[in-house]
Amino acid sequence: MSRLRIFADHDPATAIVATGDRAEIAAELKPIGVTFEQWTPAHPVSPGDPPEAVMAAYRSDIDRLVAERGFRSVDVVSIAPDNPNREAMRAKFLDEHFHKEDEVRFFVAGSGLFTLHVGERVYEILCEAGDLIGVPDGTTHWFDMGPEPSFVAIRFFTEPDGWVGHFTGTDIATRFPRFGQ
Repeated sequence: MSRLRIFADHDPATAIVATGDRAEIAAELKPIGVTFEQWTPAHPVSPGDPPEAVMAAYRSDIDRLVAERGFRSVDVVSIAPDNPNREAMRAKFLDEHFHKEDEVRFFVAGSGLFTLHVGERVYEILCEAGDLIGVPDGTTHWFDMGPEPSFVAIRFFTEPDGWVGHFTGTDIATRFPRFGQ
């Protein structure tokens, strides 16, 4: 189940807000510019389906988002627990960083934990199948796919290098819960 927890950035033990209600999640994230939507496929898809089938199932939502935000590239990423590079892939984005364009991901299957650091608050969003999250460019955050990653996501890009992480060098991500905690 999707979940949002909000913490003071100095207190990772006490959630100020905790909800699994998707409408409440969207309402809490909207003031910080984060998009949170739910999409339903035009026809069923499963992990392992070819990228073309995944994109065809969500074509109307993809086309709407591309038109609204001017994305120039859309792809599908699929990571399974038996991926031999899973540890390195997980470690790559566990530290606080930002991107020079919006980071937009739609979870077709599985889940992942986006944690945003905005002002003096930390917003932990557990994204599940059916969730779209759009994190504005420049927003510091980290992403945890878990020790046994299992997800399929549609990713949206404006520039080829927009996904490059610019790391802040802080240790804040080490103080907050990891995926599954």
